[in-house]
Amino acid sequence: MSIYENYQPINFDAIKTYQLASRPSKVTVKDFAAPISAEDSLADFLDKLPDILAVQSLREIARRIRRARDLQKPIVWGIGGHVVKTGLAPVLIDLMKRGYVSAIAANGAVLVHDTEIALVGFTSEDVDATLGKGDFGAARETGEILNQAAKNGAKDDLGLGEAMGREVCALKPENAAVSLLCQTYQHKIPFTAHLAIGADIGHFHAACDGAALGAASHTDFKLFCSIVRELNGGGVYLNLGSAVILPEIFLKAVTVIKNLGFSLEDLTTANFDFIQSYRPQTNVVRRPTADGAGRGFSITGHHELMIPLLAAQILCGEKSSGQLGK
Repeated sequence: MSIYENYQPINFDAIKTYQLASRPSKVTVKDFAAPISAEDSLADFLDKLPDILAVQSLREIARRIRRARDLQKPIVWGIGGHVVKTGLAPVLIDLMKRGYVSAIAANGAVLVHDTEIALVGFTSEDVDATLGKGDFGAARETGEILNQAAKNGAKDDLGLGEAMGREVCALKPENAAVSLLCQTYQHKIPFTAHLAIGADIGHFHAACDGAALGAASHTDFKLFCSIVRELNGGGVYLNLGSAVILPEIFLKAVTVIKNLGFSLEDLTTANFDFIQSYRPQTNVVRRPTADGAGRGFSITGHHELMIPLLAAQILCGEKSSGQLGK
């Protein structure tokens, strides 16, 4: 006899049930993956992925990116430095040449890593090994180029991204073909750079001019706002690997557009990262697409895997519809 006088195990005899076949379900065998073969083409491989959760989202994002290009609406890629450090510039450059990158927005780390790749073909120093000696971030050329570009850009009323592209291209770097700064500049694709003063290594070099950095970056913010305005009616904004700076920049651009009386609807946003952080989820995925203004997506995974998968999904979907880009 139980010591619990006020409670007894409930009787399940009167539980109501229904026929399994009558129940709507979210997963069916037609959605399952198919076994992968070594002989599969890339399109075969993508078709064999399970049509469930992140795969559905990836396919829908790719479809919306293709739609944006067809509508001649911007496809804006907001990137953090990790995107460059994981070797993805050639993927983005190829998409740019095919019409799937209308603009790139970058944080300051992108400027550092892309410049070093362009000049010498390597980047990403060992912070643990250099911090103790005070050598971290002290590479002379990187700091000099960044700060000279900022000064020249401020003088010529250019944004920092364009000024950096001009500065790096003028050096005729050996690796210009895989430099986002060089390729966007050469193809006249807007590249905007958004700084947090003190966050990047060039900000403590002797050549640093905070006023020039601020002026050039502020010009880029205003340019970015004009690009975001054009997202209305089918544009796409992707946030790749920026947990704080670009989500905040994007949200402020959205409020500028609304404040000036422009519409921002039928908008697609997506955050790609291996950790889903608060600001990208709130400022990119949820708030700008709220109240029927659009749709936001979250894709969790390493950039070096997910971005090539997205590119493959874009291009294979295009090929299957007979619209392969140039």
